[in-house]
Amino acid sequence: MTVAVLGVGVMGEALLAGILQGGRPVAEVLAAEKRPERAAELTERYGVEVVGNAEAVKRADTVLFVVKPYDMGPLLDEVAASARPGQLFVSLAAGITTSFVEARLPGGVAVVRVMPNTPALIGEGMAAVSPGSNAGEEHLREAEDLLRSTGRVTRVPEKHQDAVTAVSGSGPAYVFYVVEAMIEAGVHLGLTRATATELVVQTLAGSAALLRDTGEHPTVLRERVTSPGGTTAAALRRLDDGGVRAAFLGALEAARDRSRALSSGEPV
Repeated sequence: MTVAVLGVGVMGEALLAGILQGGRPVAEVLAAEKRPERAAELTERYGVEVVGNAEAVKRADTVLFVVKPYDMGPLLDEVAASARPGQLFVSLAAGITTSFVEARLPGGVAVVRVMPNTPALIGEGMAAVSPGSNAGEEHLREAEDLLRSTGRVTRVPEKHQDAVTAVSGSGPAYVFYVVEAMIEAGVHLGLTRATATELVVQTLAGSAALLRDTGEHPTVLRERVTSPGGTTAAALRRLDDGGVRAAFLGALEAARDRSRALSSGEPV
């Protein structure tokens, strides 16, 4: 079963590396890249054969589209003649529906939609998968097996993919935004930037591990840190006064709405 990765940018390369590290023979993996210098780099780094988009689709059993939403239409037009019934196409383009892909490819192909996130770059990603009209259990399992090489995978109905985009697809940016704010606050309080950064990053990493490994509800863990009348209670009261919870809700609604707009073809 040959796998082709079309779009070997940051996320595409992470998937390529994960697939190979997961044990897929290099002879069964293709990469598609038009720039000669990038093609040579990929071959040197991973040993994979690099070909054009149409040839990759012609030769592969499973094709991963790892491109920006606005590139999907032209890419599908380019490779449609090379596609054939029985192939699996996995789309990682935000906002692009399975029906959009199916309408531009021959009948009989299976399509799975995926929303990944950037922690996939270090094997800690979170991806949600949804089947198209022709995708069965075996297609979902194949997509999941490929994606597990870069982190965790869950299944959701496609109608929830815009919410997934808002929560986990864009989620790392919210976390980095909060980290930036905490570091700046630490500097404002008199810490060096290096010390503030070390404190915040390790606090974030430790808190995330505690949340994941204990399985405790975040409210329970928060309450354990919050002594009545203490420093944490004072800080959380100020966050509540600033409407932080409501701001997060509004932010995720905006991200969901933008994902919907992308799927409807609204310009970027």
